[in-house]
Amino acid sequence: MNHKEFNLFCSTFLATTHVVQWGNSDVWKVAGKVFAIGSHSKVLTPAFTFKTSDLNFEFLSHKDGYIPAPYLASRGMKWIQQTATDGELDEELRYYLSESYRIVAGGLSKKKQKELGIIPTTSTI
Repeated sequence: MNHKEFNLFCSTFLATTHVVQWGNSDVWKVAGKVFAIGSHSKVLTPAFTFKTSDLNFEFLSHKDGYIPAPYLASRGMKWIQQTATDGELDEELRYYLSESYRIVAGGLSKKKQKELGIIPTTSTI
């Protein structure tokens, strides 16, 4: 996945905003809360960072193509960076970006979720 594909995918989630910050990184947020970061690794290849569950953090921390996210993981946060961006892990990346969005959006208050249209305001039952 390249940065253009990353940005296009992240733009499909409801109520998101995109800013460029932290050394020219593409930062995606929902209600001001970061769920994905597109940047470059130490060797200047694309690197994509996302929030994970505790279980996925443990699993991905030891899987080829992924590392605990610099700065974030060292502070105890469950963020992973995908460093293998040759296309082989694109499907996995889309899944983990979706999960990151779900985790961050799910942490918003129900009122905020309704305001943003993330959950329905009325039941259809």
